[in-house]
Amino acid sequence: MLFLEMFGFLLLILVAAEVFVNALEHLGDRLGISEGVTGSLFAAVGTALPETLVPLLAIFAGTANVAVNEEIGVGAILGAPLMLSTLTFFLMSLAAFGKRGAKGHFRPERTGVKRDLDFFLGAFALSLVALFVPHGEGWVRITLAFVLVMIYFVYVLLTLRASSSLVADGHGTEAEAPMLLARLGLPANLPVILVQLAIGLALLVAGAKGFIHGIETAAPVLGISALMLSLMIVPVATELPEKVNSILWIRRHKDTLAFGNITGAMVFQGTLLPAIGISLTPWVPHKEVFAGVVITLIAAFWVRWAALHGGLRVWHLWVNGALYAAYLAIALS
Repeated sequence: MLFLEMFGFLLLILVAAEVFVNALEHLGDRLGISEGVTGSLFAAVGTALPETLVPLLAIFAGTANVAVNEEIGVGAILGAPLMLSTLTFFLMSLAAFGKRGAKGHFRPERTGVKRDLDFFLGAFALSLVALFVPHGEGWVRITLAFVLVMIYFVYVLLTLRASSSLVADGHGTEAEAPMLLARLGLPANLPVILVQLAIGLALLVAGAKGFIHGIETAAPVLGISALMLSLMIVPVATELPEKVNSILWIRRHKDTLAFGNITGAMVFQGTLLPAIGISLTPWVPHKEVFAGVVITLIAAFWVRWAALHGGLRVWHLWVNGALYAAYLAIALS
């Protein structure tokens, strides 16, 4: 019964992602913004809400066991970008393999991918440094947390500033399919678009939270610790919105939206969430945590290097899948 319930929440996430993506494309088209802004800011932040809620709820409103709450919080914070930079990119390559082949190209707008990954690599490197700052050095930790927040603020400004020139160069957001609510007879205007976005987002959050609850219920049966659960299993559920949205866009050859959705979420989760963890948890370099941060940085750097040196091919993202397998081997050893 538990696994049937989890399957039902998985189907809910799939349906919600389709509703959300459809409305998002129409919003970007109506506002005249670039695919980079739509993917890196709107889609990334919107679909990152489920995994953002997990560490916040764990830290501020978790169980009576503070240590367990902190383990779940740290694991969820660091596990999310790990999952995006490795397994999610790998799943995108599988979605594209049938039509493009192993040597087929991904063609996202390069300046946006570079900007996203540059910001992510710089911010997440600071998170790595913070693992070795003693918890008693509160002012150092607060300073690092503040820097991470400011990095995201600057990133948003630069992404918005680049939008107009990208639209002029042909990278504007275009909606292909009619809006779902419009098929019911409602007008395809801005208020209706926002209503559909809200419905899609609410369903995404509900589906992800339900799926997480199912996994947490199954954890004692599987004999998995809170830290390993949050690092390895919870992100699989909370990252499903990003995975599904990006796979849908890749299959439609909307590469800029697909990559922006992932890399933008990586920036969001590599700045604001670690800032919370650095400020409110012990944030220490356990083996699983340290390995996850290092592998995440390697995976992000690999995508950046491939994108800027000859262009991303489908097989390049198989390396990211191998890095995820390597992390599992390290964490479970």
